[in-house]
Amino acid sequence: MQPQKQAEEAIVSSFNQTDHHDDREEEEGPDHPSAFSLTSFLWHGGSVYDAWFSCASNQVAQVLLTLPYSFSQLGMLSGIIFQIFYGILGSWTAYLISILYVEYRSRKEKENVSFKNHVIQWFEVLDGLLGPYWKAVGLAFNCTFLLFGSVIQLIGCASNIYYINDNLDKRTWTYIFGACCATTVFIPSFHNYRIWSFLGLGMTTYTAWYMTIAAIVHGQVEGVIHSGPKKMVLYFTGATNILYTFGGHAVTVEIMHAMWKPQKFKYVYLFATLYVFTLTLPSATAVYWAFGDQLLTHSNAFALLPRNKWRDAGVTLMLIHQFITFGFACTPLYFVWEKVIGMHDTKSICLRALARLPVVIPIWFLAIIFPFFGPINSAVGSLLVSFTVYIIPALAHMLTFRSATARQNAAEKLPFFLPSWTGMYVVNAFIVVWVFIVGFGFGGWASMTNFIKQVDTFGLFAKCYQCPPKVSASPPVHH
Repeated sequence: MQPQKQAEEAIVSSFNQTDHHDDREEEEGPDHPSAFSLTSFLWHGGSVYDAWFSCASNQVAQVLLTLPYSFSQLGMLSGIIFQIFYGILGSWTAYLISILYVEYRSRKEKENVSFKNHVIQWFEVLDGLLGPYWKAVGLAFNCTFLLFGSVIQLIGCASNIYYINDNLDKRTWTYIFGACCATTVFIPSFHNYRIWSFLGLGMTTYTAWYMTIAAIVHGQVEGVIHSGPKKMVLYFTGATNILYTFGGHAVTVEIMHAMWKPQKFKYVYLFATLYVFTLTLPSATAVYWAFGDQLLTHSNAFALLPRNKWRDAGVTLMLIHQFITFGFACTPLYFVWEKVIGMHDTKSICLRALARLPVVIPIWFLAIIFPFFGPINSAVGSLLVSFTVYIIPALAHMLTFRSATARQNAAEKLPFFLPSWTGMYVVNAFIVVWVFIVGFGFGGWASMTNFIKQVDTFGLFAKCYQCPPKVSASPPVHH
């Protein structure tokens, strides 16, 4: 038994020390300073800091602009409480996903499985740990969520640019930005988002603090009313938008796989969330304080903030950031599609880019059909995010470690703040029950009711959703 034990320790040690690159041998970790170049510094990321930037940048994009809208539905106190609550829940389930990834990876490494030229994805983790049925469920929910997540970014681009240039309607802008976002097919993997993640987080930081300062400087509008929560439908619609906000870790496994040492990811998402709180809480609170119930009919905060160079800068930066976030959401879909058509091992960037293009077309089409910026977030949050990033990871963790042997041989130890398997199961069970009843149940009812109302009011393929009517110059009167 001793030689076998030593062999297993050697395999685990090898896993802990190996640089985990997606498929490119030339990418080297921090232990290879001789390989440094400006290109590798900007293009090849795999450190803990890269993962933190990726998580924080990906977590808030266009949703930052809809949180004041959610506050108008929820009221100030509930808005703050739900942000903190779902932020903690999201960090916990991201932690569970990281544990399951390491468990899957360590088991496969012991079987001498090589992941060279292969990016591990969430549905493969479920398949390896729980079997093909879980793989099918994970694949369906994850891909659908990422599909609509990309749709939301595209809708957000059209909604934002309209506040700088309203010469074109939002639908036309959607056509234009769909073509622009299609260029993300040339970004090979999450290794290559290093500079984009850094810039993206800077852009959302500027926009969040611009919103906060601009709202305070503007002051409260005359006769401002803060009536939320007013209706149950609006209350749960707002709550599910916040659930969506902190459920952005559908790409957690891909970000982990891009790390040189994935085991260090465990608390990355928590620290990313803590930073995100400094952006979302002040901005949503200040804008709701200033404009109150006006936000109920203006789901994009830019619509109410005074137009000046600072606002235009915020709009421009958010447009660039939404392009980045579109890539974040789409890249796992690109990987899935490559695996389906047998192109995932191809080293040519141009061939892979060409193969990925069909993924962008349905996203483009759906963004034109459902241009409902704001309400679509809540619908996606309740129907897809609730399962993809809350319920499924919690259930998967409970089932993976249901046997005493699995718990004893777990690749990762229990967290220091909850050193009890019973405690882990209690927390996971609470998440499953809460999110299923409140997020999927009440949230699904409320968000779909609101979504259907938008369809009835504006119709599918709406040319310019929530656009103010243009005042045309009256013709001269001839006497």
